[in-house]
Amino acid sequence: MSKLFALVDCNNFYASCERLFAPQLIGRPVVVLSNNDGCIIARSNEAKALGIAMGAPYFKCEKLLKARGVEVFSSNYALYGDISSRVMSLLGQLEPEMEVYSIDEAFLHLTAMAGGTLTDYGRELRRTVRRWTGIPVSIGIGPTKTLAKVAGHLAKKNEALQGVFDITSADVDEILGRFPVAEVWGIGRRLAERLTLCGVTTALDLKNCGDGWLRKKLSITGLRTAMELRGVPCLTLENCPVSRKSIASSKSFGYQVESLTELKEALATYIEQAAVRLRGQHLLANSLEISLTTNRFSKTAAHYSGRAVVTLPEATASTTVLIRHALPALSGLYRPGLCYQKAGVVLFGLVPETFYQANLFRPRDQKGGALMAALDQINARWGRATIQHGAAGFAKPWKNRQEQKSPAYTTSWQELPVVKASLP
Repeated sequence: MSKLFALVDCNNFYASCERLFAPQLIGRPVVVLSNNDGCIIARSNEAKALGIAMGAPYFKCEKLLKARGVEVFSSNYALYGDISSRVMSLLGQLEPEMEVYSIDEAFLHLTAMAGGTLTDYGRELRRTVRRWTGIPVSIGIGPTKTLAKVAGHLAKKNEALQGVFDITSADVDEILGRFPVAEVWGIGRRLAERLTLCGVTTALDLKNCGDGWLRKKLSITGLRTAMELRGVPCLTLENCPVSRKSIASSKSFGYQVESLTELKEALATYIEQAAVRLRGQHLLANSLEISLTTNRFSKTAAHYSGRAVVTLPEATASTTVLIRHALPALSGLYRPGLCYQKAGVVLFGLVPETFYQANLFRPRDQKGGALMAALDQINARWGRATIQHGAAGFAKPWKNRQEQKSPAYTTSWQELPVVKASLP
């Protein structure tokens, strides 16, 4: 039997996560802010209906949000990541052929069913996810990943579809003729502008372009997109994640930082976070890059931005080793008297830990690996930074602002929700 693709997309994911433990927010407008409470990165449907724009700076619309009764939350990535893991784990149990595409999206492989319809199955899948995780999802079904994306877009926007749309049961050309080319998966804003100048304004126009013209104008990637729109699968499920080329950790400070001591604490903290992800993917880093920058929009001081690359003596995933090599380089970038807005680290030259190249003059530190494994296990169970390096500091007054952050309901023992019940 032929295989079809289903795109499962969590609706307004961050806002939906915030509503999980605050059901009184259902039906009310909700927005979530980016790091440092900078701008709006997620909106509930009610907030969208008020005309609140994605990416709008919070300080510019704060008064409007209060006047409209919008609930505002600082980003709570510990909560979002945990809820995403629960949703993806459930989908993997229901349909084993799955690709986790992003924190709130997954592709599934469905087998065309002889009895019942795919729409009915999609609705049952949607009800199961909602019942078991509390997260509402939309499901688009199609013969290719790109058409499943189109179907998912319609399922989310058209309430009459009840969250599920099987594009194989409809007139595909009629749908693509009304679908803007800029909305097609893989066609960005700049590429859409180029296509528009060539008279290609809809997905149907793109589908009907000649193969030679597509190769010349959009390369093989554009041709594959057009083939997918024609119902010819060119993109398969990525069951094994592609190895990353780098891992970055970078944040703005809660206030302008002048002290080298505080900068070192911040950098050590970011290295700890990047190293945890490095070990989680069973990788080693051969090099790291650190950066330090002031506020480029400041009207009172000249902008400064410094970067330094450190080549490690051997590939490592040890937080201790990474901090030991990074902090001296930070001292070299530091300029006294400046107010710094942001610091960051990028780990690169990544290789699988099984490809470790031994140092001829130094035996591998076996105890260091065991120490990092124990540290990760403790922090995974009891919460991030339960045990941390002293170089990362404790008070951390420079931390980015999260003045309206909800509790880490599912990942912190201290923030577990409390249920109160009275006896009859």
